[in-house]
Amino acid sequence: MNLARRIYRLSPNQYSAETIAVTFAKTSRSPEPFDRIAAELDAEKSSKFSEKWIVGYGHSSVAEHAVLHLALENISRLAIETIEGNRLASYTEKSTRYQEWNPDAWVLPPEIEASRFAEKYRGLMRLLFQSYAEATEALRAWCEEVTERLPEESEKAWQNRARVKAVDVARFFLPAASMANVGVTINARALEYAIKKLLSSELEEDRQIGREVKTVATQELPTLVKYANPIESLAGIRACFRTEAARVAAEPEEGWCQLLGAEPDAEDQVLAAALLRFGERSYSECLAHVRSLEAGEKSALAEALFAQLSDFDVPLRELEYAHYDFDLVMDQGAYFEFKRHRMMTQTPQALTTRLGYAIPKAMSQAGVEGLYRQAMNEAARLYEELWQFHPEAASYVVPNGYNRRVLCRLNLRELFHFTRLRASENAHFSIRRIALRMAEQASRAHPLFCEKLSLPDGETAESLGEAYFTDVSAKPDCAG
Repeated sequence: MNLARRIYRLSPNQYSAETIAVTFAKTSRSPEPFDRIAAELDAEKSSKFSEKWIVGYGHSSVAEHAVLHLALENISRLAIETIEGNRLASYTEKSTRYQEWNPDAWVLPPEIEASRFAEKYRGLMRLLFQSYAEATEALRAWCEEVTERLPEESEKAWQNRARVKAVDVARFFLPAASMANVGVTINARALEYAIKKLLSSELEEDRQIGREVKTVATQELPTLVKYANPIESLAGIRACFRTEAARVAAEPEEGWCQLLGAEPDAEDQVLAAALLRFGERSYSECLAHVRSLEAGEKSALAEALFAQLSDFDVPLRELEYAHYDFDLVMDQGAYFEFKRHRMMTQTPQALTTRLGYAIPKAMSQAGVEGLYRQAMNEAARLYEELWQFHPEAASYVVPNGYNRRVLCRLNLRELFHFTRLRASENAHFSIRRIALRMAEQASRAHPLFCEKLSLPDGETAESLGEAYFTDVSAKPDCAG
């Protein structure tokens, strides 16, 4: 037996994803090298092994070695939400920040196509996309007026900077029905659950996508996803909690960013966990030691956790022992970026027009606020009509400018990552406002660590709101 170290690749050009998964699985019982195991397998043997051990005996972790790259095109952004609701996958989607939308690139969902609302729906889509195009042109002209050309910058580069600024604002018009593309990299275990969720959706588009994804995946994974079926318990859970949720009494609004909970001694817990990692004492002993320290000594330990970190380093995992719960309200465009942070636990409400909408200040300054308000009003009117018919399908008509509520829990390590990315100057102003307010509230709870967050100097959530928004919760006029 060759005992020399070997590191090599099992190429998907040579082996199917399911064969690679089975090859890795068999190493637990076979002394043979991986390449020799793989050479002895074929599609039939791999399928039989998967059927017996992965499906029959529940060794599901083996399926994580089978990875697929899926390309999904011309699906609604509402459907993308369901697809991207799976934590253990990687996604890259068409950006509303850098691309302009084709006026015909919207989905007519089957529920509405077969209803008496079909023509109203088409009319609203035409209005929203025509308004989007008009606003984009007006915003482009305004942005060129206010965007200074940099020294030695070409005219093309300067015009493109102005165009991106315009598209950044015009995206508030785009409805959830807008077509987009998304690339997905996912392992077979996660994919099976993703298909189950799609098949269990209340929207026919999701269910159709689920069936198509299952068909495509089965070509590469003949065994690992073939038992992906709808989740039977989900319908009962939905019905029960919707009924009870309808009985919840409304109270005065408490703001768009509420820090609901943060452990008061989380900073001590993080330091104690770091001492445990690098020492030999139990957690209780380390925690008692931290609590005995003077404030300056704790501050020195906290400083040591971050002193050597570069902009590209990740803080220690021990920061995950501190966590925060937030109740947030943000515009749908911001939520579409927020949801990409899948290490958080996120619970979004359905997309509606009932929480009001944001008005970017650039809309007002470019002279298209009236056009925007009209579009928002028309969307709200049709939403209310559709909600009486099919509440879930009604979300298709809601533009990016409308607000969305989401409950989230994240740990301190994820807060560092989130604020570094979303509070930076090149992030969209909507998500920057959210990131800064979350950092501000977390800093009040845990100043020892949160003062280390990478935040831009001199900016606050309030200053961003004043600089970029005419209003953040305008109410639609559904009576006119």
